[in-house]
Amino acid sequence: MKIKSIIYWVITSLISIMMLFSAYSYLTNPMMKEGFVHLGFPGYFRVELAIAKILGAIALLVPFIPAKIKEFAYVGFSITFISAFIAHTSSGDPMSVAIFPIIALVLLMVSHIYYLKIFNDKR
Repeated sequence: MKIKSIIYWVITSLISIMMLFSAYSYLTNPMMKEGFVHLGFPGYFRVELAIAKILGAIALLVPFIPAKIKEFAYVGFSITFISAFIAHTSSGDPMSVAIFPIIALVLLMVSHIYYLKIFNDKR
């Protein structure tokens, strides 16, 4: 049980830190604004995505958040990572840039698998 918790918290913390850092960058870094323009997204989407990433990271990190809300965060992040891969690929970005969201998706999947193992052990 303890190793499951360690794996879950390390991976989940890593994902959450990545999401919080990217949200901060979306709101403060002018280069990120240019990146969204490059991908063809409207300006408001950057702010909307930053807020969603902050809320999702909080949902994953706070232990007493209900399971259904955590599941929404997992689904939302999954859609975000898949969409980011598609956007980078479609805009002609190099695969070294486009592959990062897929790596993040794999980490998210590991977090979710261990979340389910821990959640099911507590029942």
